[in-house]
Parts: sequence; C-alpha cells; structure tokens
Amino acid sequence: MLSRIQSLYLFIAALLAFGSMAFPFWTFTTDHVILFGDFMDVQGAGLIVTAGSIGGGILSPLTGIVALATIFLYKNRKLQQTLITLCFVLFAADLLAGLAGGHFLKQYLETKASSVSFAPGSGLFMLLPEPVLFWLALLGVKKDEKIATAYKRL
Repeated sequence: MLSRIQSLYLFIAALLAFGSMAFPFWTFTTDHVILFGDFMDVQGAGLIVTAGSIGGGILSPLTGIVALATIFLYKNRKLQQTLITLCFVLFAADLLAGLAGGHFLKQYLETKASSVSFAPGSGLFMLLPEPVLFWLALLGVKKDEKIATAYKRL
C-alpha cells in the first residue's frame, strides 16, 4: 500500500489541499490589505464572495480527505480510479469557487475604492500542482491494474 508511488502522489496532493486552507487565495490592496481565502469573510462583499470563501473551505479539505481515503483502497483499483477522478472534480470546483469569489470581491472593492491592486496568494499556488499529482496517481493505478491483469492470465 505505502510502497506504491501513487500513494506518495495522493499523500502530497492531500497535504497541499489541507495546506491551501491556511493561506490566502487572493490578496487585495486598497487603502488596507484584504485577504480572501477559505472561510475569510469580507463584510458587505456579497453572497457570491461569501459562497466562494465557504465553498473553498469545504472543497479543500474534502479533496484532501478523498485523496487520503483513496490511498487505503489499493485492493479495489476500479474504485481508486473513480475516487481519483472525483478528486479532479473537487479540485476544479475548489479552484472555480476561489476564482469566482476573488473576481466578485475585486468588483466590490472597485466600487468602494479608487484604486485596487490584487495578487494571487500562496493558497492558489498550493492548489495548482494537485491535478498533476492526481494524474500521476491515476497512471500508477492503471499500471497496477495492467500488472494484475497480466498476472491473472498466467
């Protein structure tokens, strides 16, 4: 179970998913600094900004939990492939929630301040390697399936 390379890929992806919750997704600068991330509320920003923040706060740990659970399902490779595909979907939803929330927060701040500068935060950069790790894990599971199928033929 732990000697398989896809377990390492899934573990690192889970760590990144959990770690992205601790850092801001976007950093906005007006007359003061505003951080946008998981469960970070900006008063008066609107429902979509709040939904993006809460959505990211739910989807990030859910991605990590599914990735960790997938490691222990090494005997059921078909289910493992399905869960890794689910991790791709959860990652995409997490990224979309953060980008949508950041976009609408930027629009809100532009109505309140004359100049708004923004930059992606480290929470966004922690999410970006996840699909590559999921893809590598999926390749490892498919390789295991190929080896097991060849072994059954003997």
